[in-house]
Amino acid sequence: MTSTSPALAENFSSPLRHDWTLSEVEALFQKPFNDLIFQAQLAHREHFDPNQVQVSTLLSIKTGACPEDCKYCPQSGHYNTGLEKEKLMEVKKVLEEAQRAKASGATRFCMGAAWKNPPAKDMPYIIEMIKGVKELGLESCMTLGMLSEDQASELAQAGLDYYNHNLDTSPEFYGNIITTRTYSDRLNTLSFVREAGMNVCSGGIVGLGETERDRAGMLVQLANMPKHPESVPINMLVKVAGTPLEDVDAVEGIDFVRTIAVAKIMMPASNVRLSAGRELMSDELQALAFLAGANSIFLGDKLLTTANPEANKDRQLFEKLGINEGHDWGAMLEAPHEKCPIKAMYDAEKSNDHYYDAMAGKSMAGRD
Repeated sequence: MTSTSPALAENFSSPLRHDWTLSEVEALFQKPFNDLIFQAQLAHREHFDPNQVQVSTLLSIKTGACPEDCKYCPQSGHYNTGLEKEKLMEVKKVLEEAQRAKASGATRFCMGAAWKNPPAKDMPYIIEMIKGVKELGLESCMTLGMLSEDQASELAQAGLDYYNHNLDTSPEFYGNIITTRTYSDRLNTLSFVREAGMNVCSGGIVGLGETERDRAGMLVQLANMPKHPESVPINMLVKVAGTPLEDVDAVEGIDFVRTIAVAKIMMPASNVRLSAGRELMSDELQALAFLAGANSIFLGDKLLTTANPEANKDRQLFEKLGINEGHDWGAMLEAPHEKCPIKAMYDAEKSNDHYYDAMAGKSMAGRD
C-alpha cells in the first residue's frame, strides 16, 4: 500500500487571497499534475456544485473593422482574414437572438461589438438591448472595448450584469500581441466597471506564444485585484488565417488544463469559463478542464466569429459526465440524440435483478 503524498496531506482550505506572488504561482504550475488537479477540485467544491456548469450564449452585435491590432483577432481592421464587416445589429434582431438563446437553455446572453470603445451615437441602442435582454429574464453581459467612467455608469444603470474585458496575457508579453491600447487602459476599464457596480468578466488567452511565466503573470494580475472577477474566461487560441498568429505553435492540452486549475486555486469563488477553442478539444480534454474547476461554457455553434461545438454535442457530453442533470435544454434541442452506450449499459445493470456478483459467485437476486 502506497503512502499519501505530503502534498495531498496539506490543508486545502482556499481563502480568497489578493497577495499572490509570481514565484508562488509558478510553483503551482510546477506541481505534479494529479496533485494540482486534486487541489483545484477541492478548492472548487468549497464554493460550487462540482456537477453544475453555467451556460451562456455569445452574439456578435457589430462585426469587423476594429481599429485595434490584436494579433489573434480576425475582426481587426489591420489584417485580411476574409471576414465580412457588419454594422451594429438592430435591437429587434438582437432580442430575437436572445429569445432563441433562452429557448435553447442559456441563462446568460453575452453581446460583443468590435470597437476600440463604444461610440456615443450607438449607446442608446446598446442600452435598449440590455433592457430587452433583462426583460426576457436572462443575465446580460457585454464586451464593447474600453469604457469611460460615464459609459460604465450608464451601462450599470441600464441593468447590465457583467462586463467582459480580458487582459489577454501578462503585462510583460502584452506588447507582443497588442500595441493600440495599453495594459493600463484595460485595467482602468475594469476599475470603472467594478466601481459602477457591475460584475467583472476578465481572463485571457493561452497559446499566443507566451511562456508559462506569462500565464502565471496574467493570473497574478487578475487574482490580486481588490475583488476577484466573478467570471474568468480561459481561452485556447483559435488560429485564424490572415492574422499574425496563424502559424504559432499550438498549446499542449495538459498545459491548458494546468492554467484552468491554477486559476481556480487562485480565484476559487470565481466561475472559470472554458471559452474559445472548445471546438478543437476532445471530450476527454474538456472533462479534464471541468475536473480542474471550469464551470461555465458558451452554448451555440459560434463565438463571435469562430466555431464552437454544436449544442447537441454539448448536451451529449454533459450526459456522459453527469453534468447539469435535469437542465432544460429547451425546444430547440429536442431532436433525437444518441444516448451514451456505456451509461445506458450501466443504468441497465443497476436495475437488473439477475446481475452477477463475481465475488460471491452467485446471482444477487434474493440476497439478504
